[in-house]
Amino acid sequence: MSTKQEQFIGEPLNQEQTPDSEAPQVTSSGILLEVHPSRAELYEELHNRPSPLVKTPCCVTHIALLVAREQRADEYQHLVQLCQRFSINPPAEGASCFYQNFGGFELRWESHMEFSTYTFICSGSDPESFITQPYTGRALQYVPRDWLQKLPGQSMAAVHLAMAKSSESMTQEHLDNAFEQMRLSGSQVAGNKAEVFTSFRIHSDGFSRALVIDKGLNSYQAGRLMQRVLEIETYRIMALLSLPIARKLSPQVQKMEEKLASINNSIASLNEDIDENSMLIELSELAAKIEQYRSDTNYRFGATTAYYDIVNARLKQLHEKEMHGYQTLQEFIGRRLGPGIKTCAAVKERMESLSLRIAQTSSLLRTRVELSIEAQNQALLTSMNHRSGMQLRLQQTVEGLSVAAIAYYLMGLLEYIYDAVEHQGIHIDKTTALGISVPFAVLITWAAMRKMMRSIKGAESKVK
Repeated sequence: MSTKQEQFIGEPLNQEQTPDSEAPQVTSSGILLEVHPSRAELYEELHNRPSPLVKTPCCVTHIALLVAREQRADEYQHLVQLCQRFSINPPAEGASCFYQNFGGFELRWESHMEFSTYTFICSGSDPESFITQPYTGRALQYVPRDWLQKLPGQSMAAVHLAMAKSSESMTQEHLDNAFEQMRLSGSQVAGNKAEVFTSFRIHSDGFSRALVIDKGLNSYQAGRLMQRVLEIETYRIMALLSLPIARKLSPQVQKMEEKLASINNSIASLNEDIDENSMLIELSELAAKIEQYRSDTNYRFGATTAYYDIVNARLKQLHEKEMHGYQTLQEFIGRRLGPGIKTCAAVKERMESLSLRIAQTSSLLRTRVELSIEAQNQALLTSMNHRSGMQLRLQQTVEGLSVAAIAYYLMGLLEYIYDAVEHQGIHIDKTTALGISVPFAVLITWAAMRKMMRSIKGAESKVK
């Protein structure tokens, strides 16, 4: 088993390496640089999905299918089955495009981020039939019907494109019949080398239709023009995929905007009776809902913008010139597709603005709640200070009464002492002695109380 070797620019190929090996070498004498593993892939990216070389007259059928991620494997296997029926080598697994001539028709398969396209090209031999009957499904006549019906995914765009040589026998009646009397958009393109007509509608066969009149295109120009017309049809439909979502969300967003406005009015009224907590709960619910909407639609609206940019780019590449009696493709799409895209952009912008305003209102309401709590705390501190003052005065009063009570009981003890002294035969004027002892008893009691209070406060300060 061979192992993958590190690749260097300037390293010559050995006998075991070939230009088609997994790590192709780039040789240049005297240079030896390590190659990034994605270098070759990035070089090839610019050459992926080349325009076809088309000879007119021809019929083209183009189908774009919305393919889910879990359907990708089935899609590949379905493509392999078609190749096996015609003994054609299938594409490599994981390939993003596949171009192959199947004999009676040419198939161009391309896989995009969320959809895949199948383009069937069939060259014609009867130029006159392309004028009288351009949309007979000729491009699909050699494609197995059972295989077509089992294509994985949901059809988003389906187009029959006829490319015919310019002919004087082409009349307005032919155009009307080909497009089932529907109103057409048309213009001269590619430096007046071709004319393009389309109705931008679904016809009776379930396909939309486009007609290119070749007035001097070479095969490369015809292929580029075919590709642009098909991409315009595909991407304009994909761009509108978010329009039903935007229309569904718009009333919901409006209700949320009205709810937020009501909350803001309540806050602005400076009504002290409002329940801030209930408002915060309502704001949290609004914020959660709008963020859910945004996360659910962010990809879809972003894809709409990208697809619309591609449509505009392809329209500019047509270099349209007006034809008498017809509206150009760019004018039609600008007038009809533009408002739908703006609707999607407006809903997206409204949701972003609403999310920001909900956050601002929540911040404002929290500030109001914090100020209210701070005011309550200040009032509580003031009340506590008042109570502390009252307690201090009460304590001082109690201390005074305690000194008096203790001094009173101390005088009672002194009276017993004086009685005991007189009983021993020592004459003392007890009344005078008690009177003289009162100030000393009060002073001693007060000093003892003060010392005790200081010791208690000192112990409390040490604990803190």
